[in-house]
Amino acid sequence: MDDSYDVVIVGGGAAGCVLAGRLSEDAGTRVLLLEAGRSDYPWDVFIHMPAGFAFTIGNRLYDWRYQSEPEPHMHGRRIAHARGKVLGGSSSINAMNFQRGNPMDFDRWGADAGMERWDYAHCLPYFKRMETSLPGDARWRGKSGPLALSRGAAATPLFGALFEAVREAGYELTDDVNGYRQEGFAAFDRTIHRGRRLSAARAYVHPVRSRPNLDVRCLAFVTRVLFEGTRAVGVELVDRGRRRTVRAGEVILSGGAINSPQLLQLSGVGNAAELEQVGVRPIHDLPGVGENLQDHLEVYVQYACKQPVTMAPAVRWWNRPRVGLEWLLRHSGPGATNHFEAGGYIRSDESVAYPNLMFHFLPLGIRVDGTQPPGHTYQGHIGPMYSDARGTLKIVSSDPRVHPAMRFNYLSTEQDRREWIASIRLARRILTQPAFEQFNAGELAPGPAVETDEEILDWVARDAETGLHPSCTCKMGIGDDAVLDPDSMRVHGLDGLRVVDASAMPYVTNGNIYAPVVMLAEKAADLIRGTTPLAPEHVGYYRHEPDHAADRA
Repeated sequence: MDDSYDVVIVGGGAAGCVLAGRLSEDAGTRVLLLEAGRSDYPWDVFIHMPAGFAFTIGNRLYDWRYQSEPEPHMHGRRIAHARGKVLGGSSSINAMNFQRGNPMDFDRWGADAGMERWDYAHCLPYFKRMETSLPGDARWRGKSGPLALSRGAAATPLFGALFEAVREAGYELTDDVNGYRQEGFAAFDRTIHRGRRLSAARAYVHPVRSRPNLDVRCLAFVTRVLFEGTRAVGVELVDRGRRRTVRAGEVILSGGAINSPQLLQLSGVGNAAELEQVGVRPIHDLPGVGENLQDHLEVYVQYACKQPVTMAPAVRWWNRPRVGLEWLLRHSGPGATNHFEAGGYIRSDESVAYPNLMFHFLPLGIRVDGTQPPGHTYQGHIGPMYSDARGTLKIVSSDPRVHPAMRFNYLSTEQDRREWIASIRLARRILTQPAFEQFNAGELAPGPAVETDEEILDWVARDAETGLHPSCTCKMGIGDDAVLDPDSMRVHGLDGLRVVDASAMPYVTNGNIYAPVVMLAEKAADLIRGTTPLAPEHVGYYRHEPDHAADRA
């Protein structure tokens, strides 16, 4: 690692890996990618074996292990927030679900002032550029991108029961939740290729790591951005225990929706009065930094299973060596899937314009920390997708090693509470249809004692966990609360400093956020390079109407 680069990217997660790969395509641009965690070593089975993700979340070797402040509407609980502490970031430890979101999510983005070039028509070509999708219509799906996706098999008896129960409950199936129609149930796309996790690091960085103009440095913890006046000129970091500085023509923060606003605030960019209170000298008063925090909350609706058709045997400790050996030798078997092979998107009622609830099905009852009920079980993961709750992220110390204070304000709004009641009732409606009768041995969670609206909300407050989709803390836009210029990703009022990651979203998308973050970074790479953006593609997509679906041209 040298002392000066054209571009320094802070954060080797999804967005940072995309930027490193794309910006270094110009041989005349010297790029440094800094990741505070360790490398995603090829022998690390817990990263590269798809089923191994359960071992990484909550593990200090892979996870920054953030926690929220006590949530006032969730009985004062602190909600754990896993974030990847490794090259590839959370794309190296997540559940590998690949969900673009609904086209109307991006039209919502594009409806805000200054955001016209972030609507669905402008985002679609970047979704297509980044992916290789074997099934799917080429009008909506990419065929030659770095992310080679696979479709879940969803072929076991429980998945068959799910699809039949969906129809019995009055919902529909769809061919592709990432194509023309998101609404409905289908087998899901995953970032799994030939039985291995395909993280952003494997897709965008490792294939080009030999480029002479690209340096990748792990275990390099950036402590602040350096400024000369209002221009960012480099970063200060601790590199394997040694403090040093690196000069940069351009600094790009890609640490994610938690670390990027934290680093801005540590560097003096944020609400000036609040920064002074924690001993940070303000460089630029920008109150929107750390505001507008959004996320998805989810619960596990679990059932005991009458028949031995679940994945429970695969996770028994005495079977794990066999599962691991099969994966090591052939990249096949229970270790080669994330098991979230199908699910769907539904509307909570007829008044909702597009799906506001996401449902994942798992042929095993298990929590993110690995705890599970005894015997054979299965579960549905469900939760609202565009809650109107908004939170904040604020540093509490000038020490970069101290985690910021995050309050998400889950369940704080009437809409949020209403949609949560609908979520549980609709999950039960699907999972108790006749198609599940041969398997259903009784509801374990929340359990038959939880029935009234008040009981449902109390259970959600006590049991829900984050869907791990923090976002929107450095939103794009031109209003008083905006942080980033939508046409350049530059921080308003500063030169030489951009932010490209989930924090740039103005609104969280309808699904897992990895795919839209990669899209955002692909589009941002063109904005940063000054190349001609990909032309918008005005294609139709499914839109619910009271009488029937209609295309929006």
